[in-house]
Amino acid sequence: MMYANKRQTVQTDYILQEKTCMGEYNDTKGLFIFIDLTKHTLFLFKDGKQIEKYNIAIGTKENPSPIGVFRIIEKGRWGKSFGGRWMGLNVPWGIYGIHGTTKPGSIGRAASHGCIRMRNTDVAKLYDVVIKGTIVEIYGGPFGPFGKGFRELRPGDTGADVMEVQKNLKLKGYYKGYLSGYYDVDMEKALNSFQKAGNLPISNIIDIKMYKKLGIILEE
Repeated sequence: MMYANKRQTVQTDYILQEKTCMGEYNDTKGLFIFIDLTKHTLFLFKDGKQIEKYNIAIGTKENPSPIGVFRIIEKGRWGKSFGGRWMGLNVPWGIYGIHGTTKPGSIGRAASHGCIRMRNTDVAKLYDVVIKGTIVEIYGGPFGPFGKGFRELRPGDTGADVMEVQKNLKLKGYYKGYLSGYYDVDMEKALNSFQKAGNLPISNIIDIKMYKKLGIILEE
């Protein structure tokens, strides 16, 4: 099952946009991490140029890796099961990070509980280079933001699927807030504005019919 959006995003636009929204990025040493879940690869950029790439393990369908633009908010020399290194991300709907592993055979597969696993030697190198505040974009993957299929969204829900709807509403010019992955009042107002403009019933529930109206579909 694949996700198809009739109005695809331009990833770079969101990276720049989120840098502005998040703030506190006056000094990130020009570093940027791009994680391609489809290729099971983490790319490290400095001043716009790729300087390293590493093979990784990603989340399973039941526990997919988060998709979106985040930042590293903590670093720590965690225990053996984390390969001695942990770089935590500011994912609004859970605890996710980049770390090492005691299962190097899992690298290159969908095998984690959502975190990004690296070989211990690789994660040690990355840990020594990146700083708190480094932007991390996680993109693509075999499951996408709707890995378990469409769920009915209501105010208060969180997740990659919520962020994808926010992104869609932003592209259409209705949502002005930060792509947080949290269904808040601003997102509800944006949804209602979209519904009003299309002469649709006003509701705060996003069901299969509303996904289709937004141009979000799943393809086998």
